[in-house]
Amino acid sequence: MVVTVSSWELSLPGSDSLKAKRSVLRSLKDRLARLNVSVIESGLQDDRRRARVSVAFLAAHNAQADAIQESVDRVVSGARDALVVNSKTERW
Repeated sequence: MVVTVSSWELSLPGSDSLKAKRSVLRSLKDRLARLNVSVIESGLQDDRRRARVSVAFLAAHNAQADAIQESVDRVVSGARDALVVNSKTERW
């Protein structure tokens, strides 16, 4: 079994309020959840123009983990109204 945890720090330049930020993050988290991964907002909750989102998942082997990670990265990088500032991935 392979455990993968990834985090992304996002810039939300069009977000003028926490309500607008939550709308962007809700959309992103819903799309990520369709990939059968666990998703949380893991930091920067009070900053309306930045967010940190983390994903965790299990895979049977490294090749499967790589495929899931590519799908997750694609969804995050294509998020509406969000720009990836930084990312970090750990695998055990």
